[in-house]
Amino acid sequence: METRKLILLMVFSLSLVMLWDNYQVSVGKPPLFGLGTAQPVAQDKSSDQSKQAASDKPATDLPSAVSASEGNPAAQLKSVAAAPADEKGQIIVAKTDVMQLDFSTLGAQIVGSELLKQPDSQDKSKPMQLFSNTASNTYLGQVGVVGVADAPNHRSLFQFEGGPTTLGPNQDSLDLKFKASSGGVNVEYTYTLYKDRYDIGFKATVTNTTQAVVDPSVYMQITRDGNPLSDASKFYHTFTGPAIYSPEGKYQKIKFSNIDDNSASFVKSAESGWVAMVQHYFVSAIIPEKGSRQNYTLLIKPNLYAVGMKSAIGAIQPGQSATYNATLYSGPQNQRALAKLSEGLDLVVDYGWLTVIAKPIHWLLDHIHGIVHNWGWSIIILTCLIKLLFFPLSATSYKSMAKMRQVGPRMQKLKEQYGDDKAGFQRAMMEMYKREKINPLGGCMPIVVQIPVFISLYWVLLASVEMRGAPWLGWVSDLAQPDPYYILPIIMAVTMFVQTRLNPTPPDPVQAKLMMVMPLVFSFMFLFFPSGLVLYWVVNNMLSITQQWVITRKLMKS
Repeated sequence: METRKLILLMVFSLSLVMLWDNYQVSVGKPPLFGLGTAQPVAQDKSSDQSKQAASDKPATDLPSAVSASEGNPAAQLKSVAAAPADEKGQIIVAKTDVMQLDFSTLGAQIVGSELLKQPDSQDKSKPMQLFSNTASNTYLGQVGVVGVADAPNHRSLFQFEGGPTTLGPNQDSLDLKFKASSGGVNVEYTYTLYKDRYDIGFKATVTNTTQAVVDPSVYMQITRDGNPLSDASKFYHTFTGPAIYSPEGKYQKIKFSNIDDNSASFVKSAESGWVAMVQHYFVSAIIPEKGSRQNYTLLIKPNLYAVGMKSAIGAIQPGQSATYNATLYSGPQNQRALAKLSEGLDLVVDYGWLTVIAKPIHWLLDHIHGIVHNWGWSIIILTCLIKLLFFPLSATSYKSMAKMRQVGPRMQKLKEQYGDDKAGFQRAMMEMYKREKINPLGGCMPIVVQIPVFISLYWVLLASVEMRGAPWLGWVSDLAQPDPYYILPIIMAVTMFVQTRLNPTPPDPVQAKLMMVMPLVFSFMFLFFPSGLVLYWVVNNMLSITQQWVITRKLMKS
């Protein structure tokens, strides 16, 4: 009866975990265990009829000129005619020591970016590219003015004011200026690029050239297609899509499919915060100066989305000017740099409900790296420290399993003795447990307590951009990529097999065979996991084997 209760408890607990995992995914958070095929990111909830209707509509990629108190600007869109075919704009290439940006004079948009110190995951000889405007990929940074008829927006032609476009060796910053005039206002944008930084300063100056008062608003948005990343794994899922942060709603992720069916839920009006487009390891974010703004998402056309914010800059008297300041970040998810830019921006490195545990683990990993200067050895040292922290709990678990292993032959005899009398076998087994002072839960509960910590460590290693391109030892030249020779997954298979042999053999032959097959199943999955994650599992398994072997030998001698 006690064993049945234990089995029911384990099944019930597993069911709760699975239900919670499905809930996490449904609200846009990462799966608890990070496994499974990545969810489709475009139009998975839209019907064929709604897709056809959307394709028949004109492009609506500009927020309407409503005030911050009038609701979500995405609910009231202003259709903007496409620019004439011959007005494609000139490309201005600006370069610092860490990135190269392509600006188009059509809208003064950012249409291309290369992160010079971040190699592409598919071709190491090329830099990582975020902003892009090609036939296969759309990812743009856009800005414009609304609230004044025919004011310059991201479809208007601007004039580049000239000047240097490359950061000199003795320069700390570089300014790029674009100007346009229409609708009775002059608009000037100033982009400021900095040395060794991925954040970009932005200033918009709007001058009223009419004889009447105007009341414009400035919008900034990031437009991206819903295509999955080229290096997305089928064995673990990471979030790609918009995110919005506000003091009221905190960190809110939005799936592309929720924009498709207009079910996206987020804080529409706020006094501070930011909007971003998130993907594995990288983020582009808009962080305006404090003040009232409206957050919005747009479905521009099938599989093309925008997330942005619009801020009123106040009434401008004839001949007067008003300014709007913001920061644009486009680069790796470096938690230190992101935390300095804005409150909550480091949350784009998303650990889900385990953040409270994962944050300290990342902090410790970062400080270990500051000493050893190698992320591979940092992972090994961190795993050893966590294993040492849980040594007493692990010892209790392994002692219980060692006792179970000792009575394994006697349990098998009981099974043969009682045959089909399962009730009699259960009674005899529980009597033996009481006689030998064995707690069937003794081997499980200490492990259950440790699970959140080790899942947190798993997510830290999976989400940390520091692993990208980081070598460890010999053949492992990139801890964010699978082991090229599958050496670590093979070692992991061996260690899992040894662990299985050290554990008590289940009396049920089917369970025993399943336990023997599990190392092969897990090792096959880990062939495609980042080598940093596999290294962590290998070290953890080896430490567990050592501890379990020592404890088992001591019990056998006693």
